[in-house]
Amino acid sequence: MAEEIRGQATKYAVVTGANKGIGFEICRQLASQGVVVVLTARNETRGVEAVEKLKGLIGLAKENVVFQQLDVMDPSTIASLAEFIKIQFGRIDILVNNAGIGGVTADADALRPKQESTGVSSLDLNKVAGALHNPNDNLEKEKIQEVIEQYLRDNKENTLQAKGWPSLMSAYILSKAAMNTYSRVMAKKYPSIQINCICPGFVKTDMTYNSGILSIEQGAESPVMLALQPDAGPSGFFFVRKKVSSSL
Repeated sequence: MAEEIRGQATKYAVVTGANKGIGFEICRQLASQGVVVVLTARNETRGVEAVEKLKGLIGLAKENVVFQQLDVMDPSTIASLAEFIKIQFGRIDILVNNAGIGGVTADADALRPKQESTGVSSLDLNKVAGALHNPNDNLEKEKIQEVIEQYLRDNKENTLQAKGWPSLMSAYILSKAAMNTYSRVMAKKYPSIQINCICPGFVKTDMTYNSGILSIEQGAESPVMLALQPDAGPSGFFFVRKKVSSSL
């Protein structure tokens, strides 16, 4: 890869879950800014097709995109990706952890109106975030694990509602709150690395059954903004679109 693009030192990015939706658009926007992007996906065929589609969209920047298979639940593919990056680039400058699953099989017609009216409730998210928080920074990671294990026990015992967990998409909300809290823990542990979480907004994607209010292009703008922020940029924050949120 060229060590200089558009007069600036090359940056290398990895985007997970990027064969479609917001992940794909993040790749497009980063590559259009001269970043060398490793587009990853669980399915190799879909990933290769996505790279070819992306190359057709970004014209002169097409040499900036490569594909590597990655299933974030499969240690062997994680190791293969790490080895590829080490050999090809020697480093990465940007990691966008976009991969995720809804974790539920739902009736789209029944779920859509609830999503349109509430999205992921900020009240529910803050409630779970409060349970995760520990004022002792050294114990916060353990607190996250403790709350997750309690949720799993309550789910197994069919007592989620009785224990006061969110009534809609509770697993999704818990995972978001846990991820945001853990990101803050990691930002404190590694102050030389900018680590932030972001909600891109309610975007029209497969996960929202295309019931969102924002386009995929609009949804990708905020993660790209954070990915390209200057070295003195913020770390350890939760953003809602392009603004720091007062909640978790």
